[in-house]
Amino acid sequence: MAEHVRVAVIGSGFGGLGAAVRLRREGITDFVVLERADSVGGTWRDNSYPGCACDVPSHLYSFSFAPNPDWPRTFSGQEHIRAYLEHVTDTFGLRPHLRLGAEVRRMTWDAQELRWDIETSAGRYSADVVVSATGPLSDPKVPEVPGLDSFPGKVFHSARWDHDHDLTGQRVAVIGTGASAIQIVPAIQPKAGRLTLFQRTPPWVMPRVDRAISGAERALHRALPLTTQLRRGLLWGIRELQVQAFTKHPNQLGLVEKLAKQNMARSIKDPALRAKLTPNYRIGCKRILLSSTYYPALTQPNVDVVASGLSEVRGSTLVAADGTETEADVIVFGTGFHVTDMPIAERVVGADGRTLAESWKDGMEALRGAAASGFPNWMTIIGPNTGLGNSSMILMIESQLNYMADYLRQLDVLGGRAALDARPSAVHAWNRRVQDRMKRTVWNTGGCTSWYLDASGRNTTIWPGTTGEFRRATRRVDLAEYEVLRAPAANSEGEKAKKDDKDEVTA
Repeated sequence: MAEHVRVAVIGSGFGGLGAAVRLRREGITDFVVLERADSVGGTWRDNSYPGCACDVPSHLYSFSFAPNPDWPRTFSGQEHIRAYLEHVTDTFGLRPHLRLGAEVRRMTWDAQELRWDIETSAGRYSADVVVSATGPLSDPKVPEVPGLDSFPGKVFHSARWDHDHDLTGQRVAVIGTGASAIQIVPAIQPKAGRLTLFQRTPPWVMPRVDRAISGAERALHRALPLTTQLRRGLLWGIRELQVQAFTKHPNQLGLVEKLAKQNMARSIKDPALRAKLTPNYRIGCKRILLSSTYYPALTQPNVDVVASGLSEVRGSTLVAADGTETEADVIVFGTGFHVTDMPIAERVVGADGRTLAESWKDGMEALRGAAASGFPNWMTIIGPNTGLGNSSMILMIESQLNYMADYLRQLDVLGGRAALDARPSAVHAWNRRVQDRMKRTVWNTGGCTSWYLDASGRNTTIWPGTTGEFRRATRRVDLAEYEVLRAPAANSEGEKAKKDDKDEVTA
């Protein structure tokens, strides 16, 4: 028999745990967190590759309601962020709500009962409201490369790192030059016999000004929590001031481009290599990457850069699109994730029997980044057009948690068995405003192809404004943007009452 709860949260990364904490703070304890893995952490559990760290400062990449005065570094490593999420889980008493090893296989809206029926690998659940917090960086994307099945060596994605495989002395091919790859390359270069980087598009790279946070600083933050808030506020404010350049005046990024070129020139003395590594698009069009070790690693004698993508595998020979051939023992894919085609969308079946993936076949869109039309009482955290190109996603998550909390309050005010379904007109109006603002941004005008864009070239990933603007836009639920649904029995009683009233008037 299915366990029924008021709210089912899907995923236990920052979004899912944040939702769970907010539910408890709202006085709601009738909920479960469905997690497919055997522990919490989301992307910070899955990505444990060598060198894995965050490119957002520690004090900004943490919940405002759970400040951590003991971050060891200004930019935290994966192990510290994962430990922080475990700490949040314990501090806020979330473990009784966790259902680990419960991968969601299908969610179906029951229009008669006004609830979601959820099939998982660990049993069945039903819920009045579903909060999907699976995140866009949860399902690795591996390109379909002809002949890959014939490769005799080891193959794995950066988010599924094989820690049992020793890379010492091996010929390693790293495919991709995104945020993961530029951390992996310097971390494994010293032990690899030969390291070949297949680069389809070079990234813009700025120095990563990382340092250990002193014991005195941490003691100050513990003794005076206000200092932690001030530090966080300063980091936030600086990034808010940068947004105009990304969203309205991309030409202002020319100075940043010059600094990035100077950063490259300090490490890359070979003109031919420097030419390979110099992007031909406006900085910021793809995410600006931070590393002080990437360029130096590429100059080492055991490293080769192939300025072309991998096009074919012939046994242990890797063939690039430009014809370059490389022998390898290990292939590491740093090729990102299914962001604009999230697999969870194929498992959500809405009111009209269509999956969310079918509803989004022409591009993802959701009201205020949270609610999709035709999917009542279903919300997503880090939904369409809520991503950021220069700041902390935790800020966006907390704004969406505000929206979630008010959504549940509105259901309480409505009373009885009720559901809210985003009106198509409201979804389209919101999405039209977002896309109109997107036209001027560096992400759309910078001359690059990025994972921010979907198959049709639309940017359905990034928020084209400040985090403050988004917080204001998600502070309250506007019921005018939703259709209120009632259970059929309640509707029948309402119609009967209207008929009785009419009969009395007629008499």
